[in-house]
Amino acid sequence: MTSHTLGLMLDTLGGSVALKESRVSVRDEKILIRQIDGLAYEAVFGDAERKAVARWLIWEVAQELGIHPASIHDFYLARGRGEVTGLLTVPALNLRMLAYDSARAAFRAARSLDALALIFEISRSEIGYADQRPAEYASAVIAAAIKEGFRGPLFIQGDHFQAGAKKYAASPESEVKTIRDLILEAIEAGFYNIDIDTSTLVDLSKPTLDEQQKVNYGLCAEFTRFIREHEPKGVTVSIGGEIGEVGLKNSSPEELDAFMRGYSSMKGETAGISKISIQTGTHHGGVVLPDGSLAKVAIDFDVLRTMSEKARRDYGLGGAVQHGASTLPETLFHKFAEAGTCEVHLATAYMTQTIEHQATPDALRNEMYDWVRANVADERKPTDTDAQFIYKTRKKSIGPFKKQFWSLPDQAKAAIGASLEKTFAFIFGQLRIGGTSDLVKRFVKAPEIHKPMPAGGTKGVKGENVDGLAD
Repeated sequence: MTSHTLGLMLDTLGGSVALKESRVSVRDEKILIRQIDGLAYEAVFGDAERKAVARWLIWEVAQELGIHPASIHDFYLARGRGEVTGLLTVPALNLRMLAYDSARAAFRAARSLDALALIFEISRSEIGYADQRPAEYASAVIAAAIKEGFRGPLFIQGDHFQAGAKKYAASPESEVKTIRDLILEAIEAGFYNIDIDTSTLVDLSKPTLDEQQKVNYGLCAEFTRFIREHEPKGVTVSIGGEIGEVGLKNSSPEELDAFMRGYSSMKGETAGISKISIQTGTHHGGVVLPDGSLAKVAIDFDVLRTMSEKARRDYGLGGAVQHGASTLPETLFHKFAEAGTCEVHLATAYMTQTIEHQATPDALRNEMYDWVRANVADERKPTDTDAQFIYKTRKKSIGPFKKQFWSLPDQAKAAIGASLEKTFAFIFGQLRIGGTSDLVKRFVKAPEIHKPMPAGGTKGVKGENVDGLAD
């Protein structure tokens, strides 16, 4: 890192931050909050060296202010022991678009409810098509926390670090290495919560549940040991397992038993998972009808209740995790908390809200759709209407149009952010995470972690073709 680049980045902050012997100090938080937008932009769109310096400064400023990326592991285990009482469900937000502005909206909504039981996440497939590597995503979220005056443990999660079934069948060693590399990249970026998804490798044609789940629990145990070997000192990364691939048949208590018996026998003495993802009737992104609207989903909340209770009672976990829920009717969200669901993952609806918002220019939206028609035409099924095709594939245009959205006028981004804040506040209220600040701080002790000043540009895992992975 050149002193010139560092000087430019400090100038971006208007003199609000000083540097002494590789440690930062905040001189004027009011100026910092006004100027942090520029640093967030550099962390995403600067050249390699400017990105590296901006990301390092964001991380170190956050440490100085008491904003600490953290693991939710101990909170979930406390729930498994019955020490976290009351019905609440932790929302995990996949911010595919406008990560900085969307995270700001979420922090404002959480602050209004005194809520800390909140996760920001991104999946393996989203990292690809949304063009957001872990370090970029973490920097955008942390910068948003600084902007909105957030303090305390901040949960950033790798969602669906998934084994591609076709890729694994073609080359198991290569696919395992890819996931290991992504895990290392994510932990380095501050992702201290990682959901391992090898449920894609469950083989329902096998005669017994143990045989069906064997590859799944074996790889989950292997990745668990790998994570434990590389997690930072003072951090027990929260790890999630998965027994039922989203979109397929509903999970059963017997499958959970088969998975946990095998997993426990193979992970050794190391700390295990803190939650378990199951299937209850949802699909990622919802099921789109010919007119572009979404079909009603028959989610089985009894399965969620039964599996969450069993996960806590028999295995000391935080409970069951629900994926693919953002497109459900808002009138159903209170049922997640009532069923004792541990965590719910929310993504597509917020992407839709951003793309279709009245503040998003028609010309930009139409350009995105034209790009999809020209570049993702091979994914169109013969039976797809144009509305169905666009709805299912427009996520692929997020990366190519990322800069255009970040460059929208401030007024447009503020309008989108205000709409998202209203949505988040409602969902957070339905999931009953209001007033969780003291509860989270009681169980989560996030250490202060400093990073060395970058010597050069950004580093990361090579981009990959993520077709076929869950979103």
